[in-house]
Amino acid sequence: MAEDDYKFVKDGTVDYKNNPAIKNQTGTWRACPYILGNECCERLAYYGINTNLVNYLKNQMNESSVVAVNNVTNWSGTCYVTPLLGAFLADAYLGRFWTIAAFSIIYVFGMTVLTLSASIHGLKPPCDDNNSCEPKGLQIGIFYLGLYLIALGTGGIKPCVSSFGADQFDDSDETEKKKKSSFFNWFYFSINIGALVASTVLVWIQTNVGWSWGFGIPAVAMAIAVVSFFSGTKLYRNQKPGGSPLTRIFQVVVASFRKIKVKDTSVLFETNDEESLVQGSRKLDHTQQLSFFDKAAVETESDKIKGSINPWSLCTVTQVEELKSILRLLPIWATGIIFSSVYSQMGTLFVLQGNTMDLHMTKSFEIPSASLSLFDTISVIFWVPIYDRVIVPLARRITGHRNGFTQLQRIAIGLIISIFAMLIAGTLEMVRLESVKQHNYYEKKHIPMSIFWQVPQYFVIGCAEVFTFIGQLEFFYEQAPDAMRSLCSALSLITTALGNYLSTFLVNVVTDMSTRHGGAGWIPDNLNYGHLHYFFWLLAVLSVINFGFFLFVAKFYTYKKAIIGPSS
Repeated sequence: MAEDDYKFVKDGTVDYKNNPAIKNQTGTWRACPYILGNECCERLAYYGINTNLVNYLKNQMNESSVVAVNNVTNWSGTCYVTPLLGAFLADAYLGRFWTIAAFSIIYVFGMTVLTLSASIHGLKPPCDDNNSCEPKGLQIGIFYLGLYLIALGTGGIKPCVSSFGADQFDDSDETEKKKKSSFFNWFYFSINIGALVASTVLVWIQTNVGWSWGFGIPAVAMAIAVVSFFSGTKLYRNQKPGGSPLTRIFQVVVASFRKIKVKDTSVLFETNDEESLVQGSRKLDHTQQLSFFDKAAVETESDKIKGSINPWSLCTVTQVEELKSILRLLPIWATGIIFSSVYSQMGTLFVLQGNTMDLHMTKSFEIPSASLSLFDTISVIFWVPIYDRVIVPLARRITGHRNGFTQLQRIAIGLIISIFAMLIAGTLEMVRLESVKQHNYYEKKHIPMSIFWQVPQYFVIGCAEVFTFIGQLEFFYEQAPDAMRSLCSALSLITTALGNYLSTFLVNVVTDMSTRHGGAGWIPDNLNYGHLHYFFWLLAVLSVINFGFFLFVAKFYTYKKAIIGPSS
């Protein structure tokens, strides 16, 4: 590719669809290995911290079970809130490429600070011969500084990288569009390869070698992620940022209320140009739902007199449909919160449940309880190719749909499966507590019940992920307005944050209520005196209610209608 052509592709100032020389040398699967490599290493770094964090907080930072669980879910939730900032910058000003690049540097810096907090004398918590640690104020501060710098760094990567990968496939090319659906499957596959290494090798190192190595290796992995991303620069297709999506949304709202008395919305304003006025976006066809906002696209006499268009008074149909698309997504978006609460148990209560069980794989080797999450990862790695190569072709024959299932059908299947995960976890806890009661194991640290009885609940959640999480990735990308795809990817991630926060809220509520009269409560420090299964039953009931709500809103959902034409 000529140097000038490379410059244009990088800056996003040439329509590659009309330039075969550029199109044939960029994008598609030739660019994706660098993006998938970046995501694999970045997720290895993230899960290398997240998977065993609850044990670090309990043992090294001397936090109680409830405080440690809440701090993990709060941090994990923050990691899924900061993508709103990264998504806004990507869609409005920087573009996805430069947003990923900038926030990756912050991520590496945060990993470095975290590693130093567990390695350098004076920064790491002092522990006595009995491994009882007493961290000081500065040590706590440095640790949480590194942790939340990581949360900020992931905010610029997470909402952009899946959309950036999907950008490599041309929506107007049917062959490339079909490959894009497969990309989301393999994108999630790469996430779980990184998670597999984190939940096995890294957790073992953290438990048996030390936390300085356990945090240092993820820091190196993140540096490799940055190198992988920049290595594919000349092959990427970059979409132009379309300006502030929030400004366009508020313009439609303001214009609609300014014309609240307008009755006739049969004739709506749209540019005569082939491309939309919204940079980086195709035109959107008019839909009948949420018709109040159509008023913003009605051209009144005062609009004609002014000559030039005032975007706070007159908006295009495409701009109105952008807002409608976002509003239609919100009910579907809300149903992901309960699912994310179920998912978050793998890093918290599943780990604490596993801590009470027999950790031995052999007489001399114990598996860390946090490493059981590898069975969730193995489940995803098993189900992704099965879904992509077996289930989709089979479903395609039955349904006639290009992807086998619609995106909403795929999400619904995962929601159903997640209910069974909570039922399995609750049943196991009932069996465990019955064993404690029969043999008076109340003060026993590890009861003689193998931790591998937890495998089914991890495996079932992994199966649910393949349907719901990947379905959400594709759904929010496809149904988002072209110039708001990072923002909508961030919205899908917010469900994970809210799921973590909801889990924290529920833990606090049930702890307060169940200990009000002096009892041990549902989730005491010694789970042998608790009723952890009640919490799993609660999540199962909430999941059933959530599934019913999903069916209701999905029935009335209207898919986005893009007018086929070139986009930047």
